Amino acid sequence: MKPILVVKPTLKPFFDTNILVYAVTANDPRMALAAELLAKGGCLSVQVLDEFASVARRKFRKPWPEIRNTLADIRALCDPAMPLTVETHEQAVRIAEQYSYQIYYARIIASALEANCDILYSEDMHHNQKIKGLTIHNPFA
Repeated sequence: MKPILVVKPTLKPFFDTNILVYAVTANDPRMALAAELLAKGGCLSVQVLDEFASVARRKFRKPWPEIRNTLADIRALCDPAMPLTVETHEQAVRIAEQYSYQIYYARIIASALEANCDILYSEDMHHNQKIKGLTIHNPFA
């Protein structure tokens, strides 16, 4: 009789902006873990890409060609970015109301739910909170 092989399902991750930022920030102790998570692939949203571009330009003063190249590299690792839609917005408003998140965080949660993700990697939200089958996880905690 052959042993039964039990395969644990792989979690489908969604990345918040801070994971992308840390993945490309040299001399940050979080870089290795963030880059490892991102390299495995997952999902993100147009909002996350926009926020990353804003941080790269404003905080790190990166030139636009470098930002465009980095965004292209990130998109190559991930599923197509979740669009911002009225439905996403409406779900985000409900999440913000029910869970007391700022609308920008709620919109990321809504996008992760729409992408059918199991885990949302974020440093900025409530670690291990579960929302409709999605677990928010701070990988740096």
